[in-house]
Amino acid sequence: MPELPEVETTRRGIAPALIGRRVVHAIVRERRLRWPIDRHFEAAIEHQWVRRVERRAKYILIGFDAGTLILHLGMSGSLRVLDAAVPPKLHDHWDIVLDSGKVLRFHDPRRFGSAHWVEGNPLEHKLLAKLAPEPLSDAFDADYLYRATRKRAVAIKLFIMNSQVVVGVGNIYASEALFRAGISPRRAARRITRAQGQALTQAIKDVLAEAIEIGGTTLRDYVNADGLPGYFRQKLFVYERDGQACRVCKSPVKQFVQGQRSTYWCSVCQR
Repeated sequence: MPELPEVETTRRGIAPALIGRRVVHAIVRERRLRWPIDRHFEAAIEHQWVRRVERRAKYILIGFDAGTLILHLGMSGSLRVLDAAVPPKLHDHWDIVLDSGKVLRFHDPRRFGSAHWVEGNPLEHKLLAKLAPEPLSDAFDADYLYRATRKRAVAIKLFIMNSQVVVGVGNIYASEALFRAGISPRRAARRITRAQGQALTQAIKDVLAEAIEIGGTTLRDYVNADGLPGYFRQKLFVYERDGQACRVCKSPVKQFVQGQRSTYWCSVCQR
């Protein structure tokens, strides 16, 4: 599933082609996504001017004068900016055709993505209203994380993947941040010290920022707005490297299932 760096990379890729452009028309070929696309979708955005392209957690928010389009890529979704003359392929579910002759096209083989048209404040929508702070914001700091972990017996990896604690720290980046901070993914959240909280907060910010810089991580389906894969996979220390030598201590990287997701770690480097 695309995580925060992949979504942010997509946002940065599509924004220049969208902002300041007018929607000529919209085409929906398949409404049966994670939630059915509203039958008023096309009429709502046609002839609207795109004013902003933002991100909240793993959602992309395309702002118009009359409302906001809230998009989620799901497990296999991607957004591409193409010439309007490029014919759609299988699983190209909708287009937004712009006055520039370009089209924003959504591709999603598994149909777990979504598109919601919202009038009013989009941050009050049920998908966004209860989300925690952004990990790259000043609101997410060592003091915040330390306070949040008190009295919480859940494993620290599952804790930082909770979108009501901090948004956008998915499985890949949680594993990588914990490795950088030298913390076992099994450690109970309440056993994190202030120093460890500082290290983990910084590691989360660093690993996400670095992934964004080089276009995110492609494991299977993800491509950016130009159709290119993300290259952060080449920099992974532990994720999907079970049995391989740790890049730091040369001990074998281990894997186990945690919260129904694979966790990767080095039992020597992480305590």
